[in-house]
Amino acid sequence: MRMRQLGHSGLFVSELCLGTMTFGGNEGMWSQIGRLGQDEADALVKTALDAGINFIDTANVYAGGESERILGRSLQNLGVARDDVVVATKVLGPMGAGPNARGASRSHILSQCKQSLQRLGLDHIDLYQIHGFDKAVPIEETLEALDTLVRHGHVRYLGLSNWAAWQVMKAVGIAEMRRLAPILSLQAYYTLVGRDLERDIAPMLQSEGIGLMVWSPLAGGYLSGKYDGEGTGADGRRATFDFPPVDRTRGGAVIAAMREVADARGCTVAQVALSWLLHQSVVTSVIIGARRPEQLSDNIGATKVELSADDLAKLDAVSRLPAEYPGWMLERQGAYRD
Repeated sequence: MRMRQLGHSGLFVSELCLGTMTFGGNEGMWSQIGRLGQDEADALVKTALDAGINFIDTANVYAGGESERILGRSLQNLGVARDDVVVATKVLGPMGAGPNARGASRSHILSQCKQSLQRLGLDHIDLYQIHGFDKAVPIEETLEALDTLVRHGHVRYLGLSNWAAWQVMKAVGIAEMRRLAPILSLQAYYTLVGRDLERDIAPMLQSEGIGLMVWSPLAGGYLSGKYDGEGTGADGRRATFDFPPVDRTRGGAVIAAMREVADARGCTVAQVALSWLLHQSVVTSVIIGARRPEQLSDNIGATKVELSADDLAKLDAVSRLPAEYPGWMLERQGAYRD
């Protein structure tokens, strides 16, 4: 398990991160994603730690806070030393009925950080992330609240999730201008059937030295090897929770190419999907979730899959984004620098 620096910081995280969206959840959307109890969660956390993973991600909204509670209890049950694990959580979504019990306001951020710490049973959060963009709250207010948490020692590092490139850059500029704690990471969706961030977000991240954490690297199970190109052939999560959206017309060719590579490499289709991400220079860590230890172990096996240049070229040919403006114009006009 390789360790990588998170953005332009001195924090080292494993190239795979354990996602805990499957922890808890007995109602609504969360019951379709996980429903794992404490013993099952303990087994997954142990499997991850034994494999060398030191990075675990959760969020306050996962199962209404139950994911954080279960994760915190797992760390206690397993006797994990605090300095041996990097714990990340997120804030934004509704945690109550009132208008101030949601969003990226100073009030909500400070209140929810305190509650997340209580649920996790920790004295600090290693990476605190804004779960999405709140158009109703000035970015300045959000960043100043986060800076307060860092200065008080409740949070060590800051990140964002699901922000557009211009939004991230605005946050970076404001933080630099006001000498606030910097943004070190972005959590975003990125897969062989969802390469949209390569247009603007990936170049921005590399330019600014911001780390990328990839969520749903198997496209909600679509790239797990259970499905054909139409998304049929199994009764997994996509049968009841069809997310994130996938262009299944293009997806069929991608899955076919992945099967060829998997057969040649003696690995699974899921491992090809994860290994491809680990071969992308913009990626810092890939978040993997599971319901069973054997499923998690299979995903962890992706770290041992080395894709050749031919493999990468084959996968790129069937999954690359169609050219869009201004990309094709920038390429054309920039040719004189090649």
